[in-house]
Amino acid sequence: MAAEHTDRGPDVRAPPPEKKNGVSVDRLTHAEVPAICGLFKRVGDAEAPALPAELAKAWQRSPLEFTSRMEGITYFVARRDGRLVGAVGCESRHGTCHLLDLAVDPDARHGGVATALLTAALEWAKRTNLPTVWADALARYPAVPGLFKKLAFVEAGLLHRHQWGEDVRLFERVL
Repeated sequence: MAAEHTDRGPDVRAPPPEKKNGVSVDRLTHAEVPAICGLFKRVGDAEAPALPAELAKAWQRSPLEFTSRMEGITYFVARRDGRLVGAVGCESRHGTCHLLDLAVDPDARHGGVATALLTAALEWAKRTNLPTVWADALARYPAVPGLFKKLAFVEAGLLHRHQWGEDVRLFERVL
């Protein structure tokens, strides 16, 4: 199927959600914005004691703030037993795919949710004919490099004290 370009980016339909490890992944709908804001709040609340205040606040978006951010970004959400447990955004930027806002509910971690979300993002990038996928993550999360390496990403750089005074790791996957 050819991708048709719209003002919101390429219109590339996702295949029906597949279940793996009890996790299904599909595209976010506008009706689910309150649920995704709740997810980001749960993640932010769990991480808040260890994060800079500005970063913790950035995870506490209202539905209106999140809806405004959705322009040009395709979000995928993961569900387990009907409950939204993860999300990732895909943005076409400068001819590549940039991953944004990867979040997994603290109670659903280490259950394949992030892998399922990243796999959906990689498939979206392939269908959109984007040759590379980039992601960045705070260096404070030790599990992140292993997750990206498992999905054939390579660590492409480290930015010292980049965001909110935090070190940020850059990852790239050529498709």
